[in-house]
Amino acid sequence: MKKVTIILIAGGTASGKTTVAHRLANEILKDKSVTHISMDNYYKDFSELTFDERKKINFDHPNSVDVEMLTNDLTALLDYQPIKVPIYDFKTSARTEEFITYKPSDVVILDGIFTLAIKDIRKFGDIKIFIKTEDDLRFIRRLQRDMIERDRTIESVIHQYLTEVKPMHDTFIGSSIEYADLIVPYKEGNEVAIDLVATKISSLLS
Repeated sequence: MKKVTIILIAGGTASGKTTVAHRLANEILKDKSVTHISMDNYYKDFSELTFDERKKINFDHPNSVDVEMLTNDLTALLDYQPIKVPIYDFKTSARTEEFITYKPSDVVILDGIFTLAIKDIRKFGDIKIFIKTEDDLRFIRRLQRDMIERDRTIESVIHQYLTEVKPMHDTFIGSSIEYADLIVPYKEGNEVAIDLVATKISSLLS
């Protein structure tokens, strides 16, 4: 059976995890087949709740993640089996009825704020990366993203950041940096760090 390498990319909200994951995937794709999965699609399904009830859920706490489904899918990918990943709608805070099918590949990249914070997920990581980005920059990015992509108001984004996002980051996510094999200081224009990491990972995989 082929050896499947799993790369975990963690970091705070809007730190640039997905951007780095795409860059790494593009570099690795030159030599290996790659599956890139976002942990955002593994939030638990709260469709049985009303919309007002779902708005009260703290999605920045690890308990909001469907760890069982994610570990089952990672195990399947390690066995070189395809998986079907649910699509999460952040406007409604519930899963849609659609799925994304991922074929088995040589390399699996999983990015998400909890990839290193949750032990049952962390243990799958062959290479563990933490994206370290300044808090102010992360907040500005999140504010822009939530207003444009998730129909949030400025007031709601600020309230959520102060009452949920920042406290949960300080409690769970920030401290998970200690489990990282590589720490990447990321900001727009810092292409050198990403290129170095991509080159190193490609070398390790070869």
